[in-house]
Amino acid sequence: MPKKMKKKGNPTVHKDLSGYDIKINPFGELESNLGIDEINEFLNDKVEDKKLISNEEE
Repeated sequence: MPKKMKKKGNPTVHKDLSGYDIKINPFGELESNLGIDEINEFLNDKVEDKKLISNEEE
């Protein structure tokens, strides 16, 4: 099987997350330039929680 070609450039992201960068250090830990609270706030605003929707219907 041929190896996957690495993509060049930055991926397209939501305008609120522009400049977001995430890396994995040698110990396997995630390092990012945004805090967890900022990411959670963005997700709470933009993504609907499927578990909460199913509980409301019951």
